Amino acid sequence: IGHVDHGKTTLTAALTRVCSEVFGSAIVEFDKIDSAPEEKARGITINTAHVEYNSTIRHYAHVDCPGHADYVKNMITGAAQMDGAILVCSAADGPMPQTREHILLSRQVGVPYIVVFLNKADLVDDAELLELVEMEVRDLLSTYDFPGDDTPIIIGSARMALEGKDDNEMGTTAVKKLVETLDSYIPEPVRAIDQPFLMPIEDVFSISGRGTVVTGRIERGIVRVQDPLEIVGLRDTTTTTCTGVEMFRKLLDEGRAGENCGVLLRGTKRDDVERGQVLVKPGSVKPHTKFTAEVYVLSKEEGGRHTPFFKGYRPQFYFRTTDVTGNCELPEGVEMVMPGDNIQMTVTLIKTIAMEDGLRFAIREGGRTVGAG
Repeated sequence: IGHVDHGKTTLTAALTRVCSEVFGSAIVEFDKIDSAPEEKARGITINTAHVEYNSTIRHYAHVDCPGHADYVKNMITGAAQMDGAILVCSAADGPMPQTREHILLSRQVGVPYIVVFLNKADLVDDAELLELVEMEVRDLLSTYDFPGDDTPIIIGSARMALEGKDDNEMGTTAVKKLVETLDSYIPEPVRAIDQPFLMPIEDVFSISGRGTVVTGRIERGIVRVQDPLEIVGLRDTTTTTCTGVEMFRKLLDEGRAGENCGVLLRGTKRDDVERGQVLVKPGSVKPHTKFTAEVYVLSKEEGGRHTPFFKGYRPQFYFRTTDVTGNCELPEGVEMVMPGDNIQMTVTLIKTIAMEDGLRFAIREGGRTVGAG
């Protein structure tokens, strides 16, 4: 992340080059990253480049976006939760408007760790100036509740590293140091399988003599036969027990994150469950009607609205497998929201939805996506 032309793509290319020499992963050329292909996430077109590289202990998947708007869209709609970010800031220019905006967005969408690369340091002769820029970046991070004083800052030149140079250890050495810092400062993410069980319910069936089966793709965790479970959202929370797991018409003892399966529920009637609810480990997720969200509103060109909306706007909010109508409150002093804007808003739904921090959703009008949050 970072301001336009501060060197994000050059650093991305340099990371693949240095890691390929040291750790044997593939080199990705600058031009290939810069002409990133379009991809669709939740009906929104985003240009993103995905590269991969290895350190001595890890394999990294790294996303670089060519344009500022692509970053905003990717952070708000991106399917994958980021485990950390590299903030690139030009030592020659210091923090700029998008530096601030990307840090704010990282805070809003729950990026847990930021490591800083002060780039273009080969263009700065004055050590005091470098110190000043470093202080500014630390202050900015602290402003948005990141630990500015303790954030690792690596000083170097991505261009030198990309060209295989290393004067004053600012090229290859600095990028190696950056990778080592990612390894030490950003902790291992908790794998989906180790998190509490959650499965969005897509379909409900009644099987005579056996009871009610709900189907869906397990988002996280494991469900085992005899596990107590809760059904959350849309109506009052109810408790049930898993009496069987079925996949490809085979009965299994358990279902795991990423699998599509049917879960047989004891004592639950066909009419007690519906699409849009979630099946969860008891007590792990609460139902809510009111939430605050960071939202990107599609532009007209992206198939979004052609006109702005105002406070009291009532679209549908699509969570996991269902739409629920909600009322939008805009921030103080904001009269209207234009297509293409990103904005923080507070929403009150007409029914409860199982939700937690960082949950993604789409905003729809009559089945057409007009925003994401």
